[in-house]
This record gives sequence, structure tokens and C-alpha cells, in this order.
Amino acid sequence: MQTVGEVGERALIALLTEAARSDGETGDVVIGSGDDAAVLTPTGPVVVSTDTAVDGRHFRFSWSTGRQIGARTVVQSAADISAMGGVLSGVVVSIGCPPQTPVDRLLELNGGIVEQTHRYGARVLGGDLVAAESVVLTVTSIGSLKDLSPVTLAGARPGDVLAVSGPLGAAAGGLAVLSAVEDGADPALLTRYAGLVDDFRLPQPDPAQGPIAAAAGAHAMTDVSDGLVEELVTMSASSGVHLDVTTALVPRADGLDALAADLDVTPYRWVLTGGEDHELLAAFAPDTVPDGWTIVGTVDDGPAGASIDGGAVGDLRGWQSFTDT
Repeated sequence: MQTVGEVGERALIALLTEAARSDGETGDVVIGSGDDAAVLTPTGPVVVSTDTAVDGRHFRFSWSTGRQIGARTVVQSAADISAMGGVLSGVVVSIGCPPQTPVDRLLELNGGIVEQTHRYGARVLGGDLVAAESVVLTVTSIGSLKDLSPVTLAGARPGDVLAVSGPLGAAAGGLAVLSAVEDGADPALLTRYAGLVDDFRLPQPDPAQGPIAAAAGAHAMTDVSDGLVEELVTMSASSGVHLDVTTALVPRADGLDALAADLDVTPYRWVLTGGEDHELLAAFAPDTVPDGWTIVGTVDDGPAGASIDGGAVGDLRGWQSFTDT
């Protein structure tokens, strides 16, 4: 099995570039991967976001395939584009890895990045390959707002309702399964809750929901990457309003309640603090919530802050999952 160090940087970059060149065309991209730089002609303001994932902190090769890991970094970065109301045009990728990394592993990571970018109707625009002490993936997503205005964290207004674009807790539930089995729990949990494990390995948010919410007039929006509680705290501080969520209204991922019973825990910690589902949280005027979204709370003009079921978030803050930064 050849390693990265044995093949050499130029040969590897040629392999990675060739995979990216197979991209289909997108309207904003004039020149993609393979030249000195990419060239875009975006429609509307440009939206840019970067996410980095580090082996052992944000992912494990013992838990996920290289393709899943590569694809997941695209999901994480692109979710921020969607949260602003933007549409993804392309990604720029930097991969760092030790010289002893198998070439097949590098190609699997790159394959996952390319495939997920294609699923989003976008292109890999280029990137970099460097030596590093561990595998590090950095994905910079570039999108455009078309004819929409950006939706920031700061626009929530008293009288608004809070809504989420999909169920929460799946990624945290899947992580709980993997962690429990690693600690000696019945390996059958991996089969019984395969859907949750898959959602941890590769979350499946719908990036179209960001532009849909923006077109519906969302006043504030963010993706749920650090957990619903943390996103509430951040949005309330940015908007200068009070946000309250009713736990019973928050949609939960299928299988979460059964898993919680098997592990003798409450599912609500996963739902409220687990994060990494990358669904969207937004504030809307009450009669403008898009179809498919679920109203979970309210906005009022009290002191800036967040609460759950009318009470302080308390010890729910600061709880971190394996992949939190």
C-alpha cells in the first residue's frame, strides 16, 4: 500500500485535481479546479464560511469511513452558507496529513468531499495539500445570495416565533451509540440504531431550507451546530431579545426515545445540546413560517437571554459532544 510520502505532492495533487475536474457546471463558476485560482461570477452578494476538522478531535477513522468524513466537512461548512440564506457555489479544500498516510485514505477523503459537493449542486474549486502531524481537513464554502438579503443572527424581534427546519438529536444519539459500544455495551446497538449512527457519520440537512426561510422573510437564522441551547444563547445576545423554547415542541429524530430508554438516559440532552445535526433555527413573524418547519418557541422583549420551558438553561450550557471544538 503506497503512502502519501512515497507518491509525492505533485502526483497526489494531480489525482485530487482530476477528481474535482469531473464536476458538472454551475452558474456561478467560470474556472474551477486545475488552474492557479478559481473564477466565479456570483449572482448577488457572496457568502463565505470555513470549517476545520481534526483527526481524533472531530472525527475518528475507527468510527467513520474516509468518504463519510470528507463529506461531513462539506456539510458542516455549507450549512453556514444556508444559514445566511445563500446557495452554495463551490468549496475550496485544504488537506493536511502525515507522510505515512495511505494514498487510498487520502483519495477516500477527497472522494467524499467531491461527492457531497456535487450533491449540493456545487463544484470543488481547488485547494491545497500539506504535510501535518495528523489528518486535518479545512473546507471553505463559497455561495451567493442571488436576489435575497442575508439573514443574520441579530434580527429576531419581540412577537416572533422560533422554528427549526428538521428533527434534532440524531447526530448526538448516533455518537452515544458509538461511545457506548466502545465502552462495552452490546454491539447490537449499532444495528438497532443504524439510522442514528449514520446521521452522526453524515448528517443530512436540506441546504435549500436556508434560501426558503430567507425568501419567507426570516428575521434571524443560524444552523444548529453547537446544540440548540448554545444557538439560542448566541441569537438572543446578537438580537438583544429573550428566546424561550418549549421542549415538547422540538421534533426529535426517529429512534431517539428508544435509544434513551436502552441507555437509561433522557433524550432531551441530545435534542437540546447535542448539535451537529446542522438543521436551521430561525425567527419568523408568526404567519410566515415555511411549510415543513416546526415552531418550537417564542421571542419577547425581556432581557437578552435564553430559556427552556421558561427556566434558565443552567447546566445544559457547556455540555460538549465528541466533535465540538
